[in-house]
Order: sequence, then structure tokens, then C-alpha cells
Amino acid sequence: MDLLSIYILNLIVTIAMFTVLVFRAWVEHKNYRLMWKELEWRRTSETAVKILKAEKSLFTKMEGGEELYEMLCELFNTKNNNS
Repeated sequence: MDLLSIYILNLIVTIAMFTVLVFRAWVEHKNYRLMWKELEWRRTSETAVKILKAEKSLFTKMEGGEELYEMLCELFNTKNNNS
């Protein structure tokens, strides 16, 4: 093997390693975005549950409020206590 063949082999290996690193970075970025969206949804859901629990009497006083309250509780996966 001459020196040029070794350099070309080294270049091919380097390009392959770079391609693998770029692919892994893309996958990690995609997973990070999914986790971030899930975290935002959980934060929003927790806030909505707190508001629903605090304002239950407001919902029950208005017409159709009980059904709206039930749907919102289902949407945000909260336990609906009738107390």
C-alpha cells in the first residue's frame, strides 16, 4: 500500500465517522424536541388542573357548565371529585 492509499482510506473513515455523528445529532435533536413538547404539555395540564379545581363552582353556576367542566377534566386527565 502506498501513502496515497492510506490517506484516501483515512479520508473515507473520517467522512464516515462525521456522517454517523451528524445522524446521531439529528436523532438526539428530534428526541429533545419531543421531550420538550411533552414537558410543555405537562406544565400546561398541571396549570389547567389547578384552575379547574379552584373554579369548579364557577363552572357549575353557569348553564351547561357541568358538562363543560366534565369535558375539561377529561381533556386534562384530572380526577373529578364531586366534592
